[in-house]
Amino acid sequence: MSAPAYVPVPSVAPATGPTAAELLDFALRTAADPEVVGALPLDPEGRTWIRLDGPAGSEAWLIGWPPGAGTGWHDHAESRGAFAIARGRLTEHSLAVRLPSEGWRSLHLTSGLDRSRDLAAGSGRAFGEHHVHEVLNESPGEHAVSVHAYYPPLPLIRRYGRSGPVLTLEHVERPADWQ
Repeated sequence: MSAPAYVPVPSVAPATGPTAAELLDFALRTAADPEVVGALPLDPEGRTWIRLDGPAGSEAWLIGWPPGAGTGWHDHAESRGAFAIARGRLTEHSLAVRLPSEGWRSLHLTSGLDRSRDLAAGSGRAFGEHHVHEVLNESPGEHAVSVHAYYPPLPLIRRYGRSGPVLTLEHVERPADWQ
């Protein structure tokens, strides 16, 4: 059997906590555990999730994605992270640029910054701090399930609107908004 596929992304890790590679390893191992994945109730209308114990103080989630579900553009602030696909397929659209963390409401993006990845069951993706992306289940009829891990635990999530090359900060969520 071959090793799970993943897309490595270099990251600079703070002195403590798991690295992005360690978070990806956790996500891949957890996504391969049928007992954990089978514990997630699936809803045909919206995403579902269960909080998991991540490694070394990280925050982790098992997430169900009905057909057509997506996150919208967002980042995870100062947290690095990883996600792995347990079932189905997910598409990640991301920006190959580090955005300023503060002091802006709208940015005009230059061409060539957009990246897209299709990830199938058994594959995953690690990313560094301030990674701006959106994740989608583009399947017309199949649920997807994925495992996500972040360190440090998410201090906030910034949500963005996107119209062509213009990215606009729309809203900031705090942990109390999703727990």
